[in-house]
Amino acid sequence: MDWKKLADSLFPDGHTIVEHDEFLCGGAQVDGQAVAVIGTTGHTPIGVEIALAQARAILRTVREFPGMPILMLIDTQGQRLRHRDEMLGINSYMAHLGKCVDLARRKGHKIIGLVYDQALSGGFITSGLMADACYALPDATIRVMGLPAMARITKVPEERLTELAQSNPVFAPGPENYLRMGGVEAIWNGDLAAHLRAALAQPVAGDQRSALGLQRGGRRLAQPVIDAVISGGHVQRA
Repeated sequence: MDWKKLADSLFPDGHTIVEHDEFLCGGAQVDGQAVAVIGTTGHTPIGVEIALAQARAILRTVREFPGMPILMLIDTQGQRLRHRDEMLGINSYMAHLGKCVDLARRKGHKIIGLVYDQALSGGFITSGLMADACYALPDATIRVMGLPAMARITKVPEERLTELAQSNPVFAPGPENYLRMGGVEAIWNGDLAAHLRAALAQPVAGDQRSALGLQRGGRRLAQPVIDAVISGGHVQRA
């Protein structure tokens, strides 16, 4: 989805979001409440520049607008795979971005992620998966890695990975599979402005992804392992 059409649907009363080199930044009003908007577009890879731009926008929001909710609009093909970025330490820049998101949360900013087009690998980890809750549009593409690339890395035949994707959401792309695993809170159909209002009104209850993954049957061991570590007990396998 084009980000301008998305913004018009999310914010019928208008917004101040602007695009600069595929980086989105601005603000809007939701039922009289000011919301900061930060994101990416054009399937852009997250390189050093965009990681810093997003981190800078988050820190500015924390400094100048205490407690203001932050909406992260996500459309990225993941971490930029260039020698220059690797030599500059792109992993540290992305870690810095993740720390800025966590700082905002600790300072009382509610953080919502919305995958409106594409979300892959590291670009998704430091945005939607760092949010208090992440949502997705029905036509969004979410995956850790494409199956052909996964086959090359793991040396497992692509045909076998395709078979596994039929029953295991870890291997399969798409918002429905991340919904099953708990990485996505819900898929937004219909009135996007109403969905956003509801998400902003929902109390923050900590990280519920592992519990949701167990409840929805897409990630059966994460929560039992967490419970066992906390209690000092053992994991009961199904």
